[in-house]
Amino acid sequence: TRRSSDLPCQSVRSARGQLAQTCPIAGGEEGRSSAPPGVRQVQPLIPTSGAAMKIQFAPLNVPLSRRLQTAAVLQWTFSFLALAQCCLAAFILLLLSDYWYLALLYGTWLYLDRHTPAAGGRRSDWIRNWRVWTYFRDYFPITLVKTADLDPKHNYIFGFHPHGVLVAGAFGNFCTEATGFSTLFPGLASHLLMLPFWFKVPFFRDYIMGGCLVSSDKSSAAHLLSQECGGQVAVIAVGGPPEALDARPGALTLQVLSRKGFIKIALTHGAHLVPVFSFGENELFNQVENPRGSLIRTVQERLQKAIGLALPLFHARGVFQYSFGLLPFRNPIHTVVGEPITVVKTPNPSREAVDELHKIYLEKLVQLFETNKTKYGIPEHKHLNLI
Repeated sequence: TRRSSDLPCQSVRSARGQLAQTCPIAGGEEGRSSAPPGVRQVQPLIPTSGAAMKIQFAPLNVPLSRRLQTAAVLQWTFSFLALAQCCLAAFILLLLSDYWYLALLYGTWLYLDRHTPAAGGRRSDWIRNWRVWTYFRDYFPITLVKTADLDPKHNYIFGFHPHGVLVAGAFGNFCTEATGFSTLFPGLASHLLMLPFWFKVPFFRDYIMGGCLVSSDKSSAAHLLSQECGGQVAVIAVGGPPEALDARPGALTLQVLSRKGFIKIALTHGAHLVPVFSFGENELFNQVENPRGSLIRTVQERLQKAIGLALPLFHARGVFQYSFGLLPFRNPIHTVVGEPITVVKTPNPSREAVDELHKIYLEKLVQLFETNKTKYGIPEHKHLNLI
């Protein structure tokens, strides 16, 4: 075990957008908090088991900046949970109105543009730099941590862990410029892979493509990683929707042992692998107890297999009170980007080659977690549970 003074310094994009070098502090205490220096402890305001719920309302004199942060996260949560349905309803209403020809024209465009989500999408630097994302970042806050330089001559697959409920860290860091991705990793363009059917929803597809979300089809990843000029980053939440069913405070379970598709794609195209761990991702929401084998979990797993979506029964806080609702808790998220794993291009990789690279990836992922966990509030005795 290395002493904290022996750990390397890291480049960090702070929640306020400032770039700085941070080094672990050897010894010392900050007050009487059990959290390590620089890590804020947040106690979710939820009732304990068996106790009557007591609603705790937000004070009236909350600073405007915090109100704006809450509003930013509210619109993001709405976009994630309901915007697609609203866009589909708007398209149907337009089709049934006197302006049906506009819906017909858009439908024609939708058909002609159907391959774009799997061909790199339609990146919009304007959308990525919206002011609302800085308020979104500061709500938690979200911090992007760099541990190694990445050569823009290569293409990369970022394996993002854990999935969490709504992958807030992946969105904030790789779909916006709020945490300074382009400054920390110059020459790289990030793309977050998302389930393909979302790109069939009218209007909604164009909005999410502007934030650099692309289809998670194999052809989509292949298009990005086959770019000879390099500089493309495919961000994959490796655990996928099933992992969201285990996302709750304190959870360290990753569904990764059987996930080898991204390994094969990396070998096929010679894309370097980069493990990414987002500390705090699972601390944003509570979830109704759903142990494996329970009725709730069985229904959730069957629905996930049928429609491709996980439906975790999550809850956290509201807009004007802290006791219940669908807004995430204000817990800090530290997304640590690990060192790259060099991958030699192998057009037709064997199963043995895939298994070997998968083993190396898991070792590097565990190493990344173990090296950084105590800095971000995880006790030394806690370890990842890979399933």
